[in-house]
Amino acid sequence: MSICITATGLYTPPYSISNEELVATFNQYVDNYNAKNADAIARGEKTALVHSTAEFIEKASGIKSRYVMEKDGILNPDIMAPVIPYRKLGEEMSIMAEMGIDALKQALDNAGLQGNDLDGIIVACSNFQRVYPAIAIEIQQYIGMQGGFGFDMNVACSAATFGIAQAVGLIKSGTAKRVAMVNIEITSAHLNWRNRDSHFIFGDVATATIIEEIDEKTATPKGYEILDSHLFTQFSTNIKNEYGFLDRSEFLAAGTPMYPDIDEPVTDKLFLQEGRKVFREVCPAVSNLILELLHKNHIEPQRLKKMWLHQANANMIDLILRTVLGKEADKSIAPMVLAEYANTSSASPMIVFHKHQENMQSGDLGVICSFGAGYSIGGVLVKKV
Repeated sequence: MSICITATGLYTPPYSISNEELVATFNQYVDNYNAKNADAIARGEKTALVHSTAEFIEKASGIKSRYVMEKDGILNPDIMAPVIPYRKLGEEMSIMAEMGIDALKQALDNAGLQGNDLDGIIVACSNFQRVYPAIAIEIQQYIGMQGGFGFDMNVACSAATFGIAQAVGLIKSGTAKRVAMVNIEITSAHLNWRNRDSHFIFGDVATATIIEEIDEKTATPKGYEILDSHLFTQFSTNIKNEYGFLDRSEFLAAGTPMYPDIDEPVTDKLFLQEGRKVFREVCPAVSNLILELLHKNHIEPQRLKKMWLHQANANMIDLILRTVLGKEADKSIAPMVLAEYANTSSASPMIVFHKHQENMQSGDLGVICSFGAGYSIGGVLVKKV
């Protein structure tokens, strides 16, 4: 008996924004802000904002573009946020469910399955458009899955590996035999597009992964056998997004307006990170977790054929690869989709896994690894069947 990842699916949004487009909008906002606040800036009461460049973005992150669910609002210097109409729950499919279903149907098709073949659905991601009912249960309804269960879980950018581990646990316990783990991210809505340090980081996407029990006596194993996983969390505020349902109560208690001034460049209620601290603290922790996972399973690092890493930053990926496998490591072992997709939070390692399985032969080993806010780090060791 083995537990395997048997198929994946990927939903890519319809719109792409290049660095050049993003910078043109950001710089127009900067010019508007500086002109509007010229007197306050001259008095030293406010700080003048600085232009960005496409070259700066690519050098800092490796990102050249990103996909989004809505483009016009983001590129409007007076809005700089996606404009997504409300859908009435119960009468229309929510936008997150729609994205997740597209990815899940692909994964089911690739596995030769129907929705009703699933026992459980886990939606694991960084942001949810509502508190309840769970997006996973909505997806369950629309794919025609009778019985079984669905639930949502949030471990920020590490949600995929934590979700895989939860699926494996459910299967081992006998609660399910086949589980779909879905990562849906509309990060364009949590991103502060007016923050020069982070406005370029994220993109929207959805992925789906089928995890199932395979009985070798009755079925031929396929995909990737899940050998082990290792999960780690440690509290840190160096990456945070505090936007939530208690905001109304907190603003009322403080006697301040419900929402911050839309003209101001930074709000502490949207995504914020201390990038240098994150780089310095997270990279060694990720490398150590991967090495611990390998050591526990008596595997030398050089046996890894692929490392499907969270697509946070090209420099982070490169450092983790070199730390785990050595300075001369072949960069193709840790493929990247950053240039096209940007950072897609929980979905990012699954995009790489979905797109880059080249040269993987039966018996080859790989690690799916995610890391992010929390801090949270997860590693899943797999073997090509």
